[in-house]
Amino acid sequence: MIATFAAPSANDIPLHAVQSADLESFFAALPSRQMAWIQGNGFTARLGQTITIPDAHGNVSAAVVGLGDAKARLRTKFGAAKAASHLPAGTYALSGDISQELTTEIALGWLFEGYRFSRYHDQEKPKARLARPIGIDCDRLEAIAAGEFLTRDLINTPASDMGPDALEAAAQCLAEKFGASFSAIRGDDLLEQNFPMIHTVGRAADRAPRLIELNWGSTGPAVTLVGKGVCFDTGGLNLKPGSSMGLMKKDMGGAATVLGLAHMIMALALPIRLRVLVPAVENSVAGNAFRPQDILTSRKGLTVEINNTDAEGRLVLADALALADEADPDLVISMATLTGAARVAVGADIAPFFTDDDQIAAEISTAGAQSLDPVWRLPLHPAYESMIEPGIADLDNAPSGGKAGAITAALFLRRFVDARYVHFDIFGWQQAPAPSRPKGGFGQGARALLDFLEGMAKG
Repeated sequence: MIATFAAPSANDIPLHAVQSADLESFFAALPSRQMAWIQGNGFTARLGQTITIPDAHGNVSAAVVGLGDAKARLRTKFGAAKAASHLPAGTYALSGDISQELTTEIALGWLFEGYRFSRYHDQEKPKARLARPIGIDCDRLEAIAAGEFLTRDLINTPASDMGPDALEAAAQCLAEKFGASFSAIRGDDLLEQNFPMIHTVGRAADRAPRLIELNWGSTGPAVTLVGKGVCFDTGGLNLKPGSSMGLMKKDMGGAATVLGLAHMIMALALPIRLRVLVPAVENSVAGNAFRPQDILTSRKGLTVEINNTDAEGRLVLADALALADEADPDLVISMATLTGAARVAVGADIAPFFTDDDQIAAEISTAGAQSLDPVWRLPLHPAYESMIEPGIADLDNAPSGGKAGAITAALFLRRFVDARYVHFDIFGWQQAPAPSRPKGGFGQGARALLDFLEGMAKG
């Protein structure tokens, strides 16, 4: 699916974007007939409210979308995007005395609102298009939307059609599109090339585990993105109950988000030496599945006691992070649907992240606010290090006690990286339809990271 703006033309329908505080002045500038029509239909400029204005022949001559007030827009991101689904067919040209920031929000939300997952069932798409708004970087917004749509498609596709092999094919297609180099290590070759924990987690599945790699760019800072690609998670021998297994097609949401972010970076030709690593596995149940109390030796040489086979994501990430670190990059970023504890801490809408670098944390937080991509820093609390040290091995993959689960998972991952490091523990799923986000998979943290990486690339 491609999200683009329409080319402007003289036949575009004016779309007036009006804030609640500006409603009276908007009315005052209208012909009396139009003002009476809008008032008579109860238009109050609440966020996302739309109305069309007919001409003398009953055709749409103009339309109006409400922007509400600042509080409403904070409560509902991209709230004005509902106009894309509510307006009749036509191409609309945004009009009104609104800021560049608001114009950008409306335009990006409009693109996002056009997403439909139609692989298995036809979905009606919005018939209203938006002409390229003046004064904003429309190419950038189209690149962001394309990356986001890739992420959504990958997450929404069920594991029957999105196993490790299909995830590899999607990554290879992305690499070919932008001229990136691509490689993958599969099956028993993982053992031969020293990725023992990726192999162990995925060996029980019919579709072989693999480590997917993409490289692009020759100038700028070296940035490695690592995405958890658990294409389905049964929990292994610590089998999940059915209620917990129902959404596990999204357990590759970290990989999907990393690939969507990579799309944005490459489409915008950011001066970054980009490396993407995706350990892609299924955590399945079979006679050769790994077991509780097993002790695994990682690529880095650290030993890990398995106290829950359902804490597998950190295992596959650990081997990939160790590989990433060996190249001494300027920054390593991991993204994963890793812990339920993160959801308990900040809910489904916020992407928590961890880093030891205060400057990076501040810049990512600022970027998240600017891009309407909410993020929140959680602490890598040193006192909890002992919780991931079982005594019989270097590390414990599932500390007992049920406390600080997101933090202990991040502390576990940090043991495999010496470079500057940021870890995102995302949810990747919209539980109910919202403006610009239908129910289903969606990217978290990617827009915040894109803003941050643009600044990093500029120095």
